[in-house]
Amino acid sequence: MDWFTAPEYWMSRLVFQRALAVVYLFAFLSAALQFRALIGERGMLPVPRFVAQVPFRRAPSVFHLHYSDRFFAAWAWTGCAVSVALIAGLDGQLPLWGGMLLWLVPWVMYLSIVNVGQTWYSFGWESLLLEAGFLAVFLGNDEVAPPIVVLFLLRWILFRLEFGAGLIKMRGDACWRKLTCLDYHHETQPMPGPLSWFFHHLPKPFHRAEVAANHFTQLVVPVLLFAPQPIATAAASLMIVTQLWLVLSGNFAWLNWITIVLALSAVDYGVTRGASAAPLWYEIVVLAVAAGLVALSYRPARNLVSRRQVMNRSFDPLHLVNTYGAFGSVSRLRYEVVLEGTLDEVPRADSDWREYEFKGKPGDPRRWPRQFAPYHLRLDWLMWFVGLSPAYAGSWFGALVERLLENDRDTLRLLRHSPFPADEPPRYVRASFYRYRYTTWRELRETGACWQRTYVREFLPPTRLEVSVQRA
Repeated sequence: MDWFTAPEYWMSRLVFQRALAVVYLFAFLSAALQFRALIGERGMLPVPRFVAQVPFRRAPSVFHLHYSDRFFAAWAWTGCAVSVALIAGLDGQLPLWGGMLLWLVPWVMYLSIVNVGQTWYSFGWESLLLEAGFLAVFLGNDEVAPPIVVLFLLRWILFRLEFGAGLIKMRGDACWRKLTCLDYHHETQPMPGPLSWFFHHLPKPFHRAEVAANHFTQLVVPVLLFAPQPIATAAASLMIVTQLWLVLSGNFAWLNWITIVLALSAVDYGVTRGASAAPLWYEIVVLAVAAGLVALSYRPARNLVSRRQVMNRSFDPLHLVNTYGAFGSVSRLRYEVVLEGTLDEVPRADSDWREYEFKGKPGDPRRWPRQFAPYHLRLDWLMWFVGLSPAYAGSWFGALVERLLENDRDTLRLLRHSPFPADEPPRYVRASFYRYRYTTWRELRETGACWQRTYVREFLPPTRLEVSVQRA
């Protein structure tokens, strides 16, 4: 079928696949380095306990068949190795069916991790990576030109991602309609970056322009992805520029980066490469998969036009077609939970309380935020949610405190700094609720601190191992 492939998108496929493999690498690396404390055998939310309660059909995963920390580590590091092989272009050295199978491997492997990751893997970009990764399987390799239907479905993901995010904002917080949300967002976002303080202090008229540009990029530009070239390339390029702006303004794991990767697939690089005609079996498989994905798109599409639009939800256990969106509401104030421990036998207000420092979450007011994205600091992100509502802490916060009281090595590796020696764990741990705000230019010059924090209330009273951990 002459219409089946688009030779002019040969470079688009190449760039997309290599960039997607890089995102896969960061995803597997994040899993390999953090899983023991989060979902390991002695983790805060252990996989063995989860798979004993949730059937395979609801959360397909290899870990239903077997789990051990050693097996999970081997699984995640193998995912890293496969990602590196794809970055290096190994799929292009294989026959068509071999390249497809190679791309299927990281998708199956990461699906197995996400489906047992529980609240630590409940972010929209997990499903986004799986949805894009599944389509990458059917893009083919150097033997054939990229199929038009798969390129179309990649744009369909990008459309739902951006348009859904735009709609959730317009239906949500009134500050998006008033163009005032960025008066607060740079200060209250989950994990500020090294430039976030400066973004926050931009003039308010500039913030209004930022919001207006965001609405245009998310509500108008996505429609142009389906226009003829060069309009589609211009639309994708504008999305890329917008995402790079967001990369500079904060740490959003790989959400911005995979959005850029999807947009790259819509760019016409003006390079056409000759290829063999697609074999019949390949055409049949691709068209069958495309038909299935179109059918599965019904519920996400209906969600887009629903007044009760939800965001970041999967409608099937394989995460094949999902709904996305972010920041339907924006916090006006930033609250942080600060964890401290003491060696004192009897905890008092004037005891020697030593603060635990997280890698990305604000803590010491004088410590400037660092850039971590696209690497995902999962514990830091969940701690931000706890600052929004104690309900987010219900399933794991008590276990975190217990492991701090034990000086658990794997848990402490998730932190930037523990104030206690490895052989002398704290006798008590407590948690306090603070309000954080950015300092002004004058305060920054005088104190060198980028944050100013004010004590609000007790979040968790002094707790020790002999006493059951109270939850906020």
